[in-house]
Amino acid sequence: MMTPLIRKLNLTAHITFSVGWFGAVASFLILSIAGLTSQDALNVRASYLAMGWIAWFVIVPLSLASPFTGIIQSLNTPWGLFRHYWILVKLLITIPATILLLLHLQPIGHLARVVAQTTLASSELGGMRVKLAANAGAALLVLLVVTALSVFKPWGLTPYGQRKSEEQFQIQNQSAAAIVGDGRSLGFKILLVAVGLIVAVIVVLHLTGRGLGMHGH
Repeated sequence: MMTPLIRKLNLTAHITFSVGWFGAVASFLILSIAGLTSQDALNVRASYLAMGWIAWFVIVPLSLASPFTGIIQSLNTPWGLFRHYWILVKLLITIPATILLLLHLQPIGHLARVVAQTTLASSELGGMRVKLAANAGAALLVLLVVTALSVFKPWGLTPYGQRKSEEQFQIQNQSAAAIVGDGRSLGFKILLVAVGLIVAVIVVLHLTGRGLGMHGH
């Protein structure tokens, strides 16, 4: 288990990476729309070159760092990784989305290389350019859904989470019962010692009084 400081640092990193990932995808979407609709060859060239840089050096690192820190955070907090439906759904959404992103890096790199070598006509590679814009929009929607899941936390516990919760509840009850039992046992021992001391005092006083009585007699 992480210390509270390490847990807070990891949570800070996770939030930072997640917000950065969202911002980078939003920027990528704007650039893809600009590259698709602009009539200025220089703007088109600049858009796709920037998309290549953003994809490789911003989106890819953040898309790996955000789920990684999120998994670490889940494993080291009571939320768990498989105990709540909303965390499980986030995992099932984020990991395939990241894999799809990595698979779509090839057309991004291809467009960046094309515009770096020549001027791209407005009708050239139109299908690929439309697909990039559509994929960026879909990725942004996925990130919005993941963010909403983190805020609303719907659906409650999974069967595994319910079982773990019941086990923890039983352990807590057993611990509480053990503490109560130890307290009762300690109280009983103290009572026995007190009774023993009282009996001993009475015996001593009786013997002393008897001895004095005999001496006086």
